[in-house]
Formats: sequence, structure tokens, C-alpha cells
Amino acid sequence: MFYTTDTNRHGLAHDPFKAIVAPRPIGWIGSKGRDGSINLAPYSFFNAISDRPKLVMFSSAGRKHSQRNAVETGEFTCNFVSRNLVEKMNTSSAAVDYGVDEFALAGLTARKGELVDAPYVAEAFAVLECKVTETLVPMSLSGEDCENIMVFGQVIGIRIDETIIRDGRLDMAIARPVARMGYMDYSEDSNVFEMFRPQV
Repeated sequence: MFYTTDTNRHGLAHDPFKAIVAPRPIGWIGSKGRDGSINLAPYSFFNAISDRPKLVMFSSAGRKHSQRNAVETGEFTCNFVSRNLVEKMNTSSAAVDYGVDEFALAGLTARKGELVDAPYVAEAFAVLECKVTETLVPMSLSGEDCENIMVFGQVIGIRIDETIIRDGRLDMAIARPVARMGYMDYSEDSNVFEMFRPQV
């Protein structure tokens, strides 16, 4: 099959686009508002985009709470989503009013970052503490603004639970990271294999 995205006439029961771009890491974003309220929400449009400097990005459809807080305060955290926390991550995705504490809603412990005044999930195996570097509204081919707002952050501190470290590396078989697939599907990937680039 082939279809053009301007019509989106794929003939399927559900749009397959996000199922094709999979698996995607989950950006579990912790943030704090100017009013002192704290927020925790998962984003399926999230990824690392640079190593030097270490940069990450999450994308929010419209001005959601995490985006608002990150832009207003200039800080946020990214929390590692592991299989043992996936139900709590899902609970934190509830559409609640601004100011509602999703950490409490999900039964998680909020702790203040070492270098940022944004909360992180104390139970998470790893946390990235980030400062906002820029925000961007992507454009379509026609020059119109996309509905999404991208928030870029530089990672200035990293916290790792040492229980997932083996032989100087993060052991994904222990950490059991969860990824977002298409539709309402998730995957847990602890079946790790190693490959090396060919030497030319």
C-alpha cells in the first residue's frame, strides 16, 4: 500500500504513522511552576539529539504543563521509565488541571534536583537534570506552524542508581527500559545484543 499524508487515506482503522516510528523512548518530564506547583508527565516525542554538548528534546502538542513550566523556569528533569514503574508512568499521564501533583497522584517520591530547581522521580533508575536552551515551533512545507512546541534542554547533571551498573556499563537487562510503540502499545526491551561497526 501507499498513501499521501495530505489526504491520510490509509484505509486502516488507526493512523499507522507513530507505529512506524517506533520504538520511541519516553520522556518522563519533571518540572516546577512559578507558583511552586510540581508536575510530572510522559512524552512519546522525546529523544537525545547531541552528545557534545549533551542535549535532549521533548515535544508537546500545544502549551501543556511541562512545556509551560520548562519555558517559564528554564529547567526540567527527564526520568528513566523502567518496567517496574510503567504503571505509575501511565498514571502520571492523566489529564488533570494545572497545579495537580502527578507525583502524589502516581504514588511516587518527588525530590529536588541537585543542580536544577525541578523535581525528579526518586524511584527512577536514572535522571537527567536539564536547563532549557531553546524552544522551537516546527514549520510545515507550506510554512505554517506545527501544533507542536519543541523544548530543547542541555543535560547538566546525571543521576544513576548503581544497582543497574555492571562491568562499568548500564545493564539494560536489569534496567528493563520501556519504549512507546504505536497506538496504546508499549514494549519492554531487556533482550540486548551487541554489534560492532565494520572496520574498513
